Amino acid sequence: MKTKHILYETQGTCSKLIDVTADENNIIQQVFFVGGCNGNLQGVSKLVTGQHIDDVISKLNGIHCGARSTSCPDQLCRALEQLKAAPLA
Repeated sequence: MKTKHILYETQGTCSKLIDVTADENNIIQQVFFVGGCNGNLQGVSKLVTGQHIDDVISKLNGIHCGARSTSCPDQLCRALEQLKAAPLA
């Protein structure tokens, strides 16, 4: 199975980095957040693993965290948009 991978530096969130891998069919294989609310982000990671990138983006895009204009799930969407365009390894 071919995969694609991205290390995404977040903007405006407590997490600092998102490490995401997907297969050639854009199915998310693994997600790791560096920083942020550990328990919540472990939950997000488990919920999106095995899901199609487009399905996750449609569900999580635009979520805000308090007064911030973004959130860790929203930043995951930004990472997934870049991952879709990444070449297969």
